[in-house]
Amino acid sequence: MNEKYNLIKDKVTQFWSKRNKTQKGILLGSILAIVLLAIALPFLFKSNNHYVPLYNNLSTQEVAQIKEELDTRSIPYEIKEGGKSITVPEEQVDTLLVDLAGEGIPNSGSIDYSFFSENTSWGITDNEFDIMKLDAMQTELANLMKGIDGIEDAKVMINMPKDPVFVSDENQPATASIVLNTQPGYQLEGNQINSLYHLVSKAVPNLPPENIAIMNQYFEYYDQSGSDSSVAGSTYSDQQTIKKDIEKDIQRRAQQLLGTMIGMENVVVSVTTDIDFTQENRVEEIVDPVDEDNMEGLPVSIESIHETYSGNPEVGGVAGTGEEDIPGYEAVETDDGDYELVKETVNNEFNRIKKDIVESPYKIRDMGIQVAVNNVTERDGDDVQFLNQNDQNVVEQGIESILNSIISTSIDKEYGEVTPEEKVSIVFQEFPDSFSIPDTKSAGIPTWLYAVGGALLVLIVILIIMLRRKQPQEEVYEEEEEEIEKSVAMPHIDDEEESESTTRRKQLEKMAQEKPDEFAKLLRSWIGED
Repeated sequence: MNEKYNLIKDKVTQFWSKRNKTQKGILLGSILAIVLLAIALPFLFKSNNHYVPLYNNLSTQEVAQIKEELDTRSIPYEIKEGGKSITVPEEQVDTLLVDLAGEGIPNSGSIDYSFFSENTSWGITDNEFDIMKLDAMQTELANLMKGIDGIEDAKVMINMPKDPVFVSDENQPATASIVLNTQPGYQLEGNQINSLYHLVSKAVPNLPPENIAIMNQYFEYYDQSGSDSSVAGSTYSDQQTIKKDIEKDIQRRAQQLLGTMIGMENVVVSVTTDIDFTQENRVEEIVDPVDEDNMEGLPVSIESIHETYSGNPEVGGVAGTGEEDIPGYEAVETDDGDYELVKETVNNEFNRIKKDIVESPYKIRDMGIQVAVNNVTERDGDDVQFLNQNDQNVVEQGIESILNSIISTSIDKEYGEVTPEEKVSIVFQEFPDSFSIPDTKSAGIPTWLYAVGGALLVLIVILIIMLRRKQPQEEVYEEEEEEIEKSVAMPHIDDEEESESTTRRKQLEKMAQEKPDEFAKLLRSWIGED
């Protein structure tokens, strides 16, 4: 372990000793820059998340009020979203919300119903009161719509007609125009649009829904559905949506069952349906006997009359003076007679059933299921093996048994006998290699991390290139210095003892190495003296 450590230490020391001052400065500066950047990145991203929205979807007037108040308090802030949102430090947001609300900031300048309780005065005329009341009504309606999901802002304009002067005059209906600022990509459904019409119609007196116009910021009108709009599926778009939902539900169940049997990647299911959207309202009044065997009801009351008479009736009165007598015709005496009357009246009560029936729509009138099965059992390059006929028959029988059960329970029996065999189509074919069921996207590394890593990598590459460019020149300089040292170097005499002559010789050698010119002059002077 110590040997490896010493080896690594020697290599690092050797590498560092070969670098000049410029290279050492660049290397140390790059390492220091990378360390500082790594330390500063978390603080940079933390500082971005440190500011949280104080208010959103503000007007420029409201933003200016908040900005002025924050400047007065020396509180840092940031204005975003094109001047519609303002953010402040997270630890101060709750306190600012309470303080600004207590000072009535932001103040949009609109009048709501609280204005009347705060500014009561006897000096207001009827016209001024009507105008303020209308403005307050418009503001309250706009605030109600802003609270609905998907609506960021709303502008309401109401036209209230004057009250009639004479009793015989009819009241003119009011009208309303509304402009909604919806979130990007948000679509209002039919029932939501009808709810908006109903909300405005009930909030404003004498305002029928047909006198309301609603549009968004893209000049798209929201028309109210017809009288049957409360019933889903009354429009073509609703019907197509319901039809797709039904087909998608059946397709998902069939795909899951067949995929469990032969594999999700080996089967594809498609479903087509014929939906009956007819809605029927009818009243049935049914009278049934209590005793169905004898077709008799339940006796409620019985009345019996039994009269008998026998004898000779008396003849009297003036002939021809009775109500039914013939004038001038005398009455004739009758013989003895008998009279009997038997009468029985029975009041029976029957079962009287009254049914108000509303037949719901969305009945499946007909349905077809198409199935494609992969007949490839094994693939090895160009060598492909397919299902034989017996295996295809077994798979086909299994698919038909599953789909017949789905079809039999889905199609309404009201439309006659169901023959599932005629509504299933099975095809065996080779699926391409690229065919696969799409998978859900997995969470990946954030984009900013890639950007930071790429920047660091580019910086390191640039430093390495700069070091390599300067290294050959330094090596040339070092080689030249070594050659000069070799040419000037003189042999040392190590074995001689230290003496005055030895010391003088070493001095001469040092002078020859360091100051060759002076050494040459010294030699020439010695030669001249000799």
